Amino acid sequence: MPLAALAGLLALAPAARAQHVYWAAKVVAVSSQKAEGKEAFAPDKILGIPNSLPLGQINDEAWLPKKEGSNEFIEVKFLRSVVAQQVTVVENFNPGAITKIELVDTQGKRHVVYTNDNPGPLPEQYRTLEVRFPAEKFRTIGAVVSLNTAKVEGVNQLDAIGVADVAQTIVKQEFKKVDEGAAGVKFDSSLVNLGPNINTRYVDTHPVISPDGKTLFFARQDHPGNLGGGTDPQDVWYSNLLNANAKTWGPAKNIGPPINTKDDPNGLASVSANGQTAILTGVYLPGGAMEPKGASFSRRGKGGWSVPEKLEIENFYNNDAEHVDFFLATSGKALLMAVDRTDGLGGQDLCVSFPVPGTKISWTAPRNLGPNVNTKKADFAPFLASDGKTLYFASEGRGGYGKSDIFYAKRLDDTWTNWSQPRNLGAVVNSPDFDAYYTVSAAGEDAYLVSARNGTDKSKDIFRIALAPAFKPEVVTLVTGRVLDATTKKPIKAIIHYENLLTGEEIGTAETDPTDGSYTIVLPSGVQYGYRAEAQDYIAENANLDVTGRDKYSEQKQDLYLIPFKVGQTIKLNNIFFQQSKYYLRTNSYPELARLIRILKEYPTVEIKLSGHTDNQGDPALNLKLSLDRVNEVKKYLSSHGINGGRITTEGFGDTRPVGSNEMEETRALNRRVEFTITKK
Repeated sequence: MPLAALAGLLALAPAARAQHVYWAAKVVAVSSQKAEGKEAFAPDKILGIPNSLPLGQINDEAWLPKKEGSNEFIEVKFLRSVVAQQVTVVENFNPGAITKIELVDTQGKRHVVYTNDNPGPLPEQYRTLEVRFPAEKFRTIGAVVSLNTAKVEGVNQLDAIGVADVAQTIVKQEFKKVDEGAAGVKFDSSLVNLGPNINTRYVDTHPVISPDGKTLFFARQDHPGNLGGGTDPQDVWYSNLLNANAKTWGPAKNIGPPINTKDDPNGLASVSANGQTAILTGVYLPGGAMEPKGASFSRRGKGGWSVPEKLEIENFYNNDAEHVDFFLATSGKALLMAVDRTDGLGGQDLCVSFPVPGTKISWTAPRNLGPNVNTKKADFAPFLASDGKTLYFASEGRGGYGKSDIFYAKRLDDTWTNWSQPRNLGAVVNSPDFDAYYTVSAAGEDAYLVSARNGTDKSKDIFRIALAPAFKPEVVTLVTGRVLDATTKKPIKAIIHYENLLTGEEIGTAETDPTDGSYTIVLPSGVQYGYRAEAQDYIAENANLDVTGRDKYSEQKQDLYLIPFKVGQTIKLNNIFFQQSKYYLRTNSYPELARLIRILKEYPTVEIKLSGHTDNQGDPALNLKLSLDRVNEVKKYLSSHGINGGRITTEGFGDTRPVGSNEMEETRALNRRVEFTITKK
C-alpha cells in the first residue's frame, strides 16, 4: 500500500455511548532524548494525536531516544483518568523494540499490561501496537512504555501513546478523507426559536449562557430599547430562566450603563462561572467613549456592574478592528479570542492567552491554536465548553452548508495547539444562511446559537437545540456554596482556588459574590479535586471532591469556611490522606501539605500543634498510636521541606474526640482527621 494511503490517523468517532480516548498530554520522565523542548525528535513530540506523516520513515514529529540501550523508556500522563480497556502505541519507524507497557493509576501504582521478552526488528516499517484487555478495576492517569532499542538496529521512533475505555481501534491505518459535511451527524431535536421574550424583528445575536444555565446574555442591534434608541448600534441585554423544565425565558432587560453606552456597539463576550465577571468587547475610555481595539472587564457588586476596565493583553493587536471575539474559559485560566494578526493563517484566527500573575499585564501574548483549527479564511466565535476541552467555533474556511458553519474539535493536550479534526455540526445546525455563536451550559444538555433561518421578520434570532449524547461536552460537576467566617458565619469576599489533588496543578480560580459570599466552580470529571477560599487575615479549611468516576452531570452544594488567623484557632487539614490503617502519606496529600508549608514560610514566627484523630473502629490503644504516628509523619514531611521542627508539636488523640457520629461511615469519616492549632503567632 502506498505511504500516502497509510497517512490518515483518525481518532475513534463518538458512538451513542460516551467513549473516551485520551492521548498523552504531559511527559513525566524519559530515559534519554536527542533534543529538548519543541525541537525535532524531542520527547514532547509524543504528545497529542499521532502526527508523524507519512508513517514508515523517520520524521521529526516523533520522539527519538538518544541512545541504543536495553533500558530506554518514556512515562506520560493523560489529561483525564479513564477506566482503560486498551492502550495504543504508534511506532513511527523501526518497530519491535517495545518490551513492556505499564498503566499508572491515580494512586501512582503501575500495572503491567504488555510484555515482550524477545524484542527485535519487524518486517513492517511501522506499527500501531494495540493492547486490549478487560476493563480495569483502577482508573488510568498515565502510562510507561519501555524499549530495548539495542535489539532493533537504527533509529527507533514513538509518535503517540493513547488509552481508551473501549476495545475498538482508535487509530485507523487507512486514509479516509474527513467529511466536511459530517454526514450522519444528528441532533435529537430541531432548532427551537426562543420566542418573543428574547427575539425581536431586530437582530438578536451573540448569546452567552451562564454555566448554571439560568441567565442568558445577548446583544440587540438598532433596537428602540437600546440606551441610545434605534440609532444605537448594539446593546447588551439579558434574560432569566423562568421554568427549567419548560425551558422558558423571562422578558429580556437592557443591562444598562456602564456596560451599555449610547453611541457604541456594546457586546458581552463571556461571563465567569458565578456570573460576577463579564468580558466585554471594546475598550471603554474615560468620558464614556469606546475604541474597538481590545476587550474590557466589569465586575458585579452590591451597586451593580462596575465601570469596565481595559483587559491588558501582551502584544495584542487586531488588523480587523470591526471583527473580534473573546471567550473566558470557565476555569478562568484561558482567554480565547478571534483576531486578525499578521502572524496568523489568514483572516480571523482563534488564539489563546493565559493569566500573568503579579504584573500589570493580565494575559500573555496570543498563541495561535494552529492549523488543525484555523484556516486561511475567518475562524471566529470561539466557545470552550465547561469541560475545558470541547471547542465550538464558526469558520468560513472549511466548506459546508453556507458562508459560515459551526464546527467542533477536542483539545488533546495542554499545548493548546493539538486538536482533533474539526467536525461540521451538520445540516440541522448549519444552513446556507449565517450560523454562528454557539454556547452550551455546564449541563451540556442544550446549545444556543444565532441563525438567519426563520427569524422574526427575516432577522437573525437566537435558537435552542438539544444535543444528542455523542455531541455533548464531557461530564462536569457544578459546585456552589458560600464562603463564611467560621466564627461569625458572615459572608466573606474571597478567591476560590481548585486543584488536581493527584498532580497539584491548579485547575481554576473564581471570585465570590461580594454581596452574599456565594461562589460557583465547574469541575470536569475524571479527577479528584481540592478547593479552598483565600482572603486576607484568614486561613482556609480545604474541601475535596472526587469526581473521578462520575458519568452524569451533577450539582453539589458545599459551603467553605475561613478561620481567623489568630492564636488558638484550629484548622482541619481535610485533604491529608493516609493508606488504610497506616501512617504513610498518600500522594494526593501533597498539595494540602504544600499550602501549609507556604503558610509557615510566609509567617516564620508562627508555631503550630498537629493533632491526629481516628474513628472508633478497632483497638483504642492502637488507634491512639496510629493517630500520633500520622501527625509525626506530617511533621517529618514538613521538616524535610524546610520547616524547623522546633516550630511544630504533635499530639495523638485516637478516637477520644469525635466530631461526628461513629454509627455511620459517612459521619465516621469526619473523625479520621488531622488538624493544626496556632500556638504562637
